[in-house]
This record gives sequence, structure tokens and C-alpha cells, in this order.
Amino acid sequence: RSLVVVHFLAPWAPQCTQMNDVMAELAKEHSQVTFVKVFTLQRLANRSLFEQSMAEVFSCRPQNCERIDRLDGAHAPELTKKVQRLASSTAVPAGSGAPAKEGLNERLKKLINAAPCMLFMKGSPQEPRCGFSRQIVEIFKQHAIQYSSFDILSDEEVRQGLKTFSNWPTYPQVYVNGELVGGLDIVKELVESGELENTCPKAVTLEHRLKALINKKPVMLFMKGNKEMAKCGFSRQILEIMNGAGIDYDTFDILQDEEVRQGLKTYSNWPTYPQLYVKGELVGGLDIVKVQYLICCIVKNVHSCINV
Repeated sequence: RSLVVVHFLAPWAPQCTQMNDVMAELAKEHSQVTFVKVFTLQRLANRSLFEQSMAEVFSCRPQNCERIDRLDGAHAPELTKKVQRLASSTAVPAGSGAPAKEGLNERLKKLINAAPCMLFMKGSPQEPRCGFSRQIVEIFKQHAIQYSSFDILSDEEVRQGLKTFSNWPTYPQVYVNGELVGGLDIVKELVESGELENTCPKAVTLEHRLKALINKKPVMLFMKGNKEMAKCGFSRQILEIMNGAGIDYDTFDILQDEEVRQGLKTYSNWPTYPQLYVKGELVGGLDIVKVQYLICCIVKNVHSCINV
């Protein structure tokens, strides 16, 4: 017995192109299944644009073919499930491969949860290696979506395994909080409906990040090194003054984050380090802090802030 999947499609309907791609991928995965395309010459009566696609599955024996299933509409995940279920009935069980498959599934779970938004694509955001991946990267860039990516071309096991794991046979694939969102067409629909920003996390701008850092504590010192170990003479001197004045403060090591190091210079319009902030406002650098009057003002402000 063999399986034959017949795709009745309308060439003018864009969803049919996606279903063709899905069937092409399914054909690679299920070599024992025959896939056939039948073009309709006119619009199917009483069907919307999205429904201009229909698939029927036949079980064929010599001199006899019987229709055993049917799918109306361009529903890639549902078609994938049906083909996998029906094809498995003719497949030889691979008992020895079960542990390996279980291990792969655990790895896939870790990958799709590696970041709040994960994009599985061909290539990287810097160098996409297919048109669909390039388009989705551009969309994410235009809408300031924060995401991480995985190059499926670098790992064939992940490339093939994720299709089965997610019941989605094409790439790119987008996951949010470990749940499949879909591919390029779904992302485009989210853009058109205005739901993309509500579905995928927005990238935090540098300005917002800097504001959060300088307001992390009532007194914040941006320096080279930290409280325990200053890594330049200026930072060492300001630590001695702050500690001697009994000020409660926190530090940020600019040597650990080049983006913050360069960005804070522009944000505060102060080109050197260390930089001292009180209640989110720039006080200045070492020379300013050395002035005894300003030290007294800082102590007064800090104590009043803490008492509040």
C-alpha cells in the first residue's frame, strides 16, 4: 500500500505558494509518500482567498485507490500532522533510535527557550542566506524586536528535528517564550494587524538602559573597576573620598560594557570617567567630588534620600 497526497491549488492564491513549499519539504522527509499538484482553472466556488487550497490523501493498492483523508484551506501544521500520522502506519519502527530522539527533543527545547524570542533561520541576521530569512530579519529590525537566532544550516540534526518537533516543515521559524509563532507569512500578518509588538519583545534602547543604570541606586559611580578593585588612579581616588565620607553607593564597571562606556559619555555630555550620579542626576567627575562643599551636599542628599 502507498500514500498519495493530491494538492488542488489555485495559482492566483498566495497561500497556495506556501503550501507548495510545505509539500516540497514533506516530500523530502517522507520519500514513501507521493505528492501530486492539480491546478484549478477557475476560482473554487464559495471559497475565500485563504481557502483556495485543498489536499486529499489516498491509500493506493494495485488497481484500487481509496480516499482516506482531506484538508480544506492552507493549514500547514494540520497537513504536516496528517501526513506524519498516515505515513507512520507504513514506516518501520526504529526502536533503537528512541533514546537519540528523546535527547534531540531536550536539546530543541533548550534552543527554543534560549531567549524570549528565538529565530531559526538560514544564515545569521548579519548574513541571511535565503530571501525569507532576509525578509524576517528586516521586519524585526524595522520594528525594533529583540531576538536571538540560530543558523539551521550549521546543524542538520536541528534543521530536520525542529520540523517534526514543531509540526512546521519550513524555515524561518519564530518562537516566543518557547512557543511557536510561525514563519514569515505569520509574522507579516502580525505586522499588518499591529500585533507584532505585542507578540514579540521590543529591544531595549540604549537610552532606556542608561536611565535604568543611573537610577539603580540613589548614588551610582561609573568607574573603571569596582568597589573592591579600582583599575585606574582616578577611580581609586574617588573611591577613597566616597568611602572616607561614609557614603552608601553602588558602582558600575565601564570596562565590562563598551556600549555603556561610550553611550554614557554622550548621554551625560561628560567625556571622561569616573562619573558620579545622585538620584539620577550627574554630579561630575573626580575634580568636582574633590570639592569639600559638594561632598557635603552629596552626603546630605544621600541621607535625605535614604530616610525617605
